[in-house]
Amino acid sequence: MARAGMERWRDRLALVTGASGGIGAAVARALVQQGLKVVGCARTVGNIEELAAECKSAGYPGTLIPFRCDLSNEEDILSMFSAIRCQHSGVDICINNAGLARPETLLSGSTSGWKDMFNVNVLALSICTREAYQSMKERKVDDGHIININSMSGHRVAPLSVAHFYSATKYAVTSLTEGLRQELREAQTHIRATCLKPEDVAEAVIYVLSTPPHVQIGDIQMRPTEQVT
Repeated sequence: MARAGMERWRDRLALVTGASGGIGAAVARALVQQGLKVVGCARTVGNIEELAAECKSAGYPGTLIPFRCDLSNEEDILSMFSAIRCQHSGVDICINNAGLARPETLLSGSTSGWKDMFNVNVLALSICTREAYQSMKERKVDDGHIININSMSGHRVAPLSVAHFYSATKYAVTSLTEGLRQELREAQTHIRATCLKPEDVAEAVIYVLSTPPHVQIGDIQMRPTEQVT
């Protein structure tokens, strides 16, 4: 059923990274249900293709478009945005969901493992954010939305050594989202930035997108029994 406030997004394009499973797949499905065109990207797209077929069979008003992209490779990301520009004009909503965790401690972790996490969790998110903003700006889209899917690890450091570097990358997401919000305000644009944490992220995404354009929701922390904004 269409959510009140989501009518303005119908037939517009959302990019969801890491859409092959879990939160990304749930978010992609929820947006297609609301009538959006959704580009779902991942390194392998078999699961996204299956989800696209399911959405079509269910008669959802939107469309899911699978796109193969290695987010650890900037050229792949730039090629994806170029293809979106050529085929669909551009991005109106960017949902940075992709994330990578490796069991690498600070005292003995591998540099390659740290780089893998940093490249996906920090650099890819930043590149997608930059390219999405430029896409909106060049088309004079002033009501776009950039949503970063974060983790509670971006707000607390758990006593688990193999998660400490990962946690640092998620703290970076918290900082990047606030910095983005400040830069958008300085640019005098109405494009919004929001940071979301689990549990029910798909529902939270629809809630955030359905709010009026003048409402800025900066941060939502989702727990099974409570919501803090």
